[in-house]
Amino acid sequence: MATLQIRIDDTVKKQADALFSSLGLDTSTAIRIFLNASIENAGIPFSVQHRALPSQLQEAVYDSRFRRELNGPFDHAEDAVASMLED
Repeated sequence: MATLQIRIDDTVKKQADALFSSLGLDTSTAIRIFLNASIENAGIPFSVQHRALPSQLQEAVYDSRFRRELNGPFDHAEDAVASMLED
């Protein structure tokens, strides 16, 4: 069996330990669950976003993932990039 070592902020570790303990898990078990779910899903098993995407961009991402309406919603690449850079 392999050993995994990571460096993490002390506060984050304490908060994670408390959370997982309240769920009846230790942190090592929670990490094993995450790793196994990642393998099963062939990726991170939940959505990772720093901020919400503009609705048009969300639609474009969805369309590209499911190979539909690959011609829109933008008429030019510059419009798509401008939309991504909007706050």
